[in-house]
Amino acid sequence: MNIIDLHCDALMKLQDAKGTLSFLNSPELETNKTRLQKGNVKVQCFAIFIDPDIPSDQKFQAALGQVDYFYKEVLGKNPDMVHIKNWSDFDQLKIGQIGAMLTLEGVDAIGNDISKLHILYQLGVRSVGLTWNNANLAADGAGEPRGAGLTFFGKEIVEFHNEHQILTDVSHLSDKAFWDVMDIAKYPIASHSNSRSLCNHLRNLTDEQAKAMFQQSGLIHVVFNPPFITENGKAGISDLIRHIDHFCSLGGVKQIGLGSDFDGITTFITNLEDASKHQNLINELLKFYKEEEVRGFASQNFLDLRPGFGR
Repeated sequence: MNIIDLHCDALMKLQDAKGTLSFLNSPELETNKTRLQKGNVKVQCFAIFIDPDIPSDQKFQAALGQVDYFYKEVLGKNPDMVHIKNWSDFDQLKIGQIGAMLTLEGVDAIGNDISKLHILYQLGVRSVGLTWNNANLAADGAGEPRGAGLTFFGKEIVEFHNEHQILTDVSHLSDKAFWDVMDIAKYPIASHSNSRSLCNHLRNLTDEQAKAMFQQSGLIHVVFNPPFITENGKAGISDLIRHIDHFCSLGGVKQIGLGSDFDGITTFITNLEDASKHQNLINELLKFYKEEEVRGFASQNFLDLRPGFGR
């Protein structure tokens, strides 16, 4: 089955390696092109993530640096990688092509200047999370003890998303910021989160949050990071399926997708260690779900709920 993966951190690895990695086949990249092809990944989303320790006046340049790697290394050297810039582009992909979409994980890089977000939008960013785990000028992240919500600037960013049909990603937000986003966002999504009921981790979503996402046509993409799957930090594919089962029990069977977090995690689900292994998950899911439902989890649920479609 075709896979749409809403989150990986390959651009960060490419930038950190300073040109020494090949997107085609470097084994250090869990989402290199060879592995994407083997796993039948039809679309891979590439996050722009800037380390919080980078000085604030250098963060936007660092973000542009990752965009440069996306254009030069991912797209420029691989003609069969196709830049997804419009929601209709998903439907235009040909056999043998892989779609590539830019996302932004935390708006630290734009400071308090929303014109910088507009630049990133022009460069192709179509999904934006307001925070990583820390706090910034838009909101508090899940790891910020203060636990505050959106600032006026954060609300301005969400309105920008609404106007430009950009997904607003809730995966790293504090609980208060999550609810603030849900009050105003037209296109909410969780790009890589699991169920807090099954694994009590601050990065996961409560049942109340998951229900709110489903009620507002939001998608939840389960993440392959073992600490977000089991509380002992060790996970097999069956453990991840428990999170899918739970979200289905809350009414989300048509609003569940995949967000691996490959290249941003350091431990792995057994038999799901890189993008080439996606079909192992699909094969296990087919033992418990109808083919149509599994196809939904793999890609179709996202395609059905893109901005402007089915909302």
